[in-house]
Amino acid sequence: MTGMTITEKILAAHAGRKNVKPGELIWANVDIVLGNDITAPMAIEEFRKAGAGKVFDRNRIVLIPDHFAPNKDIKSAQQCKLLRDFSWKHRLTHYFEIGQMGIEHALLPEQGIVVPGDLVVGADSHTCTYGALGAFATGVGSTDLAAAMITGKAWFRVPESVRFVCSGRLQKWVGSKDIILAIIGRIGVDGALYQAMEFTGEAIENLSVEGRLTMCNMAIEAGAKSGIVAPDKITEKYVKPRAKRRYKIYASDRDAKYAGIEEFDFSKLEPQVASPSLPSNVKPISRVGKIPIDQVVIGSCTNGRIEDMRIASRLLKGRKVNSRVRLIVIPATQQVVKQMLKEGIMKIFLDAGAAVSTPTCGPCLGGHMGVLADGEKAVATTNRNFVGRMGNTKSEVYLAGPAVAAMSAVKGVIAAP
Repeated sequence: MTGMTITEKILAAHAGRKNVKPGELIWANVDIVLGNDITAPMAIEEFRKAGAGKVFDRNRIVLIPDHFAPNKDIKSAQQCKLLRDFSWKHRLTHYFEIGQMGIEHALLPEQGIVVPGDLVVGADSHTCTYGALGAFATGVGSTDLAAAMITGKAWFRVPESVRFVCSGRLQKWVGSKDIILAIIGRIGVDGALYQAMEFTGEAIENLSVEGRLTMCNMAIEAGAKSGIVAPDKITEKYVKPRAKRRYKIYASDRDAKYAGIEEFDFSKLEPQVASPSLPSNVKPISRVGKIPIDQVVIGSCTNGRIEDMRIASRLLKGRKVNSRVRLIVIPATQQVVKQMLKEGIMKIFLDAGAAVSTPTCGPCLGGHMGVLADGEKAVATTNRNFVGRMGNTKSEVYLAGPAVAAMSAVKGVIAAP
């Protein structure tokens, strides 16, 4: 019998089967069901329409108000209230209120809610982030979210897996965001359509868990069903002190079958920038040109972790934000805020002239806390730069890592660190 990939092993285990093959439809148990203030209210409505009296497991459902929270307006306040009321009624263990919450895809790994070997569904496309811990995680619609909250199960079509072998040691100021942008730049926004992107190789092995979270977060930008990295010692060091449950580590078999193998040598990789209006419109920083900018956003579920804040602060220390630029820094969780205070990073940002926000998705989706006006240009460590993504349809977003974002804020143009 042909071996299985890590993705196939996780899906088989949760379907109660010895093996599965790409293309098969399976009915599988889920470990974590996730919703936010945009997607969960619709799921709650479907939950009620179905006549459900209770959730399948109050310890397995996570609701987080993070997209338009702190409440942007009356409508968003009502959305957040729906989450709050539902969570209290069903006594959910994992409801995170303002002051405790963070951006969902940064918060769940940090809090040990998702662990290796899990099967996770979330009504948000960037749920694929958790593959960095060796879990199978994917986005679903609000109706499927409601069904999962009731039954603890979901339907899946087993995806094909593509192996991305990333070799080479990275140069200074080059990180995981640059790796994933370079990959998307090569294969395109539909280059891994409904496939599991399995990341391996020296460049991945030398990344922190935070870096791997960034990689898997943007798998969806290549059209993938999921992204995943097999757990190793770095994963276990991160997971062990956090894990709320026992976990199981899976790895792909040597004779596992892949739909394709993509090989990269990142030893000479420059910082990468995705120009408007696709994450695949990628160029090395040396070919971007000195484009004047109006705003820089450092944060989001892609690059709002403490590692990102440390990188940006090293470049901003002793420097000032350009007088024509707004620098908005959004730590991904309250824990990141505390660590920034402890390490003096908060002071570096404030001294440089940045505005530092409470955790929120905010401007990433054009929500609040940094919406762009007509004709404005922004550099952002977020994950999407579609037309109108951060506000006005005539504004432009350039995607980059925290190093390029920080130096661009200082220079007033898109700049190399």
